[in-house]
Amino acid sequence: MEQAVAPQALPYAVDIDHAAHIVEKADRILVIGCSGTGKSTLAQAIARLRGLTYVSMDRDIFWLPGWKHRPRPEAIALIEQAVAGPRWVMDGNSPGTLPLRLPRTDIVIWRRPPRHVALRGVISRWLRYRGRSRPEMAAGCPERLDWKFLQYIWTFERNEAPQFQEMLVQHGGNMPVVTLRSYRDGEELLSRLRNEI
Repeated sequence: MEQAVAPQALPYAVDIDHAAHIVEKADRILVIGCSGTGKSTLAQAIARLRGLTYVSMDRDIFWLPGWKHRPRPEAIALIEQAVAGPRWVMDGNSPGTLPLRLPRTDIVIWRRPPRHVALRGVISRWLRYRGRSRPEMAAGCPERLDWKFLQYIWTFERNEAPQFQEMLVQHGGNMPVVTLRSYRDGEELLSRLRNEI
């Protein structure tokens, strides 16, 4: 059974209709959520529809070939450079970097389905890209799946989600946040966005 997290009000929660209207005009969009929930797929679809630069935190910021972490000062400099850009959609987590990213963001899209959806997503991704780097990951980082990563996903709502909520409350101001609870919600957002454009 999924562990419940005490609800905390997000700064400015919006529904999918309202979110599509905002995304249609937004210049800078942040997509967050547990691994395996389709952040990259959604972010790239929005980038194509809106003509925005796609920034992957995994590929462009955090990882070097061989699954080596980029030194934090370099990663921070790259985030600052990316968010200074005029028009982008960025996917990726790292709640500790939200104070850098949120002030430049027009809307946050939080992919937040049940954890079994995320687990199915990462397992499917591993089967698809096993032995190769997926497009949203740095070169030389072949897809991997281990117990520690599965535990991270299993406990995401309990251990990670509260950090995101706290950062959104502290640094989000009146930032609109749409929470997508299923893949269908993501498809609905894209469908309504297509109708807006």
